[in-house]
Amino acid sequence: MSRKLPLAEGERARTACARALIRCGVDEETGEVLTTSALTERVGWCADLVADMTTSLLAEHWNTTDINVLASGEDAGGRKLPSNAWMALRRLGWTVTLDAKVNDRIVRMAQEIAGRALRSAKWRADLAAGVLAAWPADPAKRTPQEWDQVRAAIPGGEYLPSSIIRSRSRQITSFERKNGHLPADLFELEPTPRVSRMLLLAACDGQQATIERADDGQRVLLRLQLPTRPDPQTYRDWTWVSCPITLPPTVPASAVIHLPTLRIVGGKVRVDLAYTHPVPKTSRTGHTVALGVDWGLNTLLSAGAARLHGDCTITALGAGAQFRAAGVLAKQCRLRRISECLHTKTDQYARLADVTLDNQAATAAEEIRRISERRSNLNNALAWGAARWAVDQAVAAGATVIYLEDLRSMEAGGMGRTHNTRLSQTVRGQIADRMRHLAAELGIAVVTVPPRNTSKHCPCCLTPLRHRKAPDRPTVPGWKWAICPNQQCGWQGDRDQGAWRRIAARGLAHQTKTVVDRVSGTMLIRAVVDTMEAKAVITASPKTSRTDRSKTGPTRPRTNRLTPRRREVPSPVRPTGPAGQRPEGHAPTDRTRLPRAAHRHQDVTTISTPTTRRHRPRGAALGAGFHLHAHASPPRWAEPAPSPTVRIGSLS
Repeated sequence: MSRKLPLAEGERARTACARALIRCGVDEETGEVLTTSALTERVGWCADLVADMTTSLLAEHWNTTDINVLASGEDAGGRKLPSNAWMALRRLGWTVTLDAKVNDRIVRMAQEIAGRALRSAKWRADLAAGVLAAWPADPAKRTPQEWDQVRAAIPGGEYLPSSIIRSRSRQITSFERKNGHLPADLFELEPTPRVSRMLLLAACDGQQATIERADDGQRVLLRLQLPTRPDPQTYRDWTWVSCPITLPPTVPASAVIHLPTLRIVGGKVRVDLAYTHPVPKTSRTGHTVALGVDWGLNTLLSAGAARLHGDCTITALGAGAQFRAAGVLAKQCRLRRISECLHTKTDQYARLADVTLDNQAATAAEEIRRISERRSNLNNALAWGAARWAVDQAVAAGATVIYLEDLRSMEAGGMGRTHNTRLSQTVRGQIADRMRHLAAELGIAVVTVPPRNTSKHCPCCLTPLRHRKAPDRPTVPGWKWAICPNQQCGWQGDRDQGAWRRIAARGLAHQTKTVVDRVSGTMLIRAVVDTMEAKAVITASPKTSRTDRSKTGPTRPRTNRLTPRRREVPSPVRPTGPAGQRPEGHAPTDRTRLPRAAHRHQDVTTISTPTTRRHRPRGAALGAGFHLHAHASPPRWAEPAPSPTVRIGSLS
């Protein structure tokens, strides 16, 4: 099978990964059909051999000197190291031996896994060294000068999120509290990384594993050598095994399949199948329609589209939409409480150190594992659902770019224990990764923009907003509803609805400043330019004129049939009590009439939050006939001045 992917103009190659499952296999030497348990056992033996060699390599080279040598990219003779990790380790002479008999490709997999782990530790080592070099007097409260010093000591620390520096400082503080001194470097601060049981077949060639796609395009045949015993002593203890794999429907028919990675999860062999397929190219600049996405808590995502016109004005396309996940977040909160209770139990069992409590401790540990899996699955489903929703919004609006608020520096603090916990459990990173994955298939770019003042300033005039609790409480401080104090502007709306307008406008105005990060390969706008920010305002769309009211067709006929809500026969007189014969019209008989006017400052968007515990507001009392707890589009007019006669008179 050819590994070259033909590309047309305007396309680029994209490598993605799909998950599959190996259910059976055939031993080609004996013709024996291997069941799932037998195949899992043989794959586990091979994974154990690779894990043992990887652990030895990491333990031997987990130090500053070897990490710097590998990261320098040159060997002792000054030659450039290969990009493949296993080739770089062999050039440096870092090898490993094992008592069992394994071929050279098994050693390659161990060297590749160890080399990737050692290369990834270089960034963490530089970060820890920079934080230790500029260690402040009070790590919890750095001064502006100390922040400048620590950023200067870290390579690339100018644009590094402050939350990363704070988290590393807390780790160092914990080490100092436990050991009585500061760590020398990362390798004293962190132990040797643990090794997963997996087979990285991408580091092998045809002498260890091959993969071919079937003619129907729905299956592939994976052939690999596996041991017949846990400690093979000769090459006769290795045989070829054929494993058919059914491809997921997400893999295109024209994709090129690569050698996968095998993992053992839950007694089954899981396959991480890599494939390459053509997708449309994404552009950093030249966008006219963009989708702005703002993060929230109860409203997880708020998004809307904006258009950049030829005269450099920006207008909003519609009122936007929201992705609410209150039910999922509530379930996550319940699972978190259960997990905390179980952890408290296991800690108590450990303190008691009673042999009779071992069974209870094992049961609690198993329950913790199951709850952790449920939480992981729930987070994964939430991330995919939110990402798919955002990409669908971009497709519906015809947007070529999604501008996403960059909240890597955001930390949960100062908002109360419950709010901080819920905020820290959001899966913003997973949603952003899934969003980039789905958007790349459609040629839509995903760019992160700085979050500064996106919810603080008005999207139409950049005036600092006044935040209130609700639209019917214009004098109660809060964070949900935003009102522009500028009399000439007068914009008001939901805080998140204003934020996505600011994000989309900022992205369109700063799109020439979009860069590609060298480490992660993601697109981002690093800083805000004042001259460009002044143009990042949403201009009100011109209203269509309807002065011409001439007829263009026949008048629609009207029926003489009575409306369904009107009784066709005279109704009896209304009784004096709440019960008895049905009164005239559709008034209910089980309760008294609702008041015609209530004490309220009601708008068309929502009702205020009930202040009493068992208060259940009725629509006619608080909404003047408006549906109970209804949510409509934000108003497009300025908030009226309070009138002293608001509580007087009839609603008609």
